[in-house]
Amino acid sequence: MLSVARVAVLSDNYVWLLHDDASGETVVIDPAVAEPVLAAAAERGWAISQIWNTHWHGDHVGGNAAIKAATGCRITGPAAEAAKIGALDRQVGEGDEVRIGGHVATVMEVPAHTAGHIAYHLASDRIIFVGDTLFAMGCGRLFEGTADQMFANMARFAALPDETAVYCAHEYTQGNGRFALTIEPDNEALVARMAEVDEARARGEATVPTTIGLERATNIFMRANDVQELARRRTAKDTA
Repeated sequence: MLSVARVAVLSDNYVWLLHDDASGETVVIDPAVAEPVLAAAAERGWAISQIWNTHWHGDHVGGNAAIKAATGCRITGPAAEAAKIGALDRQVGEGDEVRIGGHVATVMEVPAHTAGHIAYHLASDRIIFVGDTLFAMGCGRLFEGTADQMFANMARFAALPDETAVYCAHEYTQGNGRFALTIEPDNEALVARMAEVDEARARGEATVPTTIGLERATNIFMRANDVQELARRRTAKDTA
């Protein structure tokens, strides 16, 4: 059985601890900083054996060196960004597999936010770690890639099973949802979700992980074709 723990750091980052009960292994995904992550693992009695990085930005790799120094863990990250991350024990790309105990994650190359961004998909466990590519009701900013690349990424994610749990790296949901409502104000699923999000944030609660099914229903970037058709109909109505 896999367990996932959320570690909130900096202003809005989430670092994820993925733990395999059978093997006792623990993977850290995208550690922005080290101390809160080490403390969270120690509190649970989890021994960190690996770090998986999705891309090179400092708020995703900043804790690498200190965690490795404290635990001796191995660091895996995108081969295309190895020069920017440094100290990778393993460089991976599309279709490569990484493991935690008997569980397998397949690497997906999803460039756009950064040129070499990757995601880790544990298909059998219905889990995906997406870094800064897909957010709850949003997607990552295009720092190094193109809109076409991000559109392709959204299509790849949308093809995954609805129940797939999506672990992204920031608490952006409320702002994303407010923007989405300006585009799809009549989307009942979106309206209902935003009510839940507003209540959760008022209580100081996190709004991620999300699921592929929920994003298919409420994420305007994953729903780009539907949104485009809605815009076309509005334009036709306004000019009729």
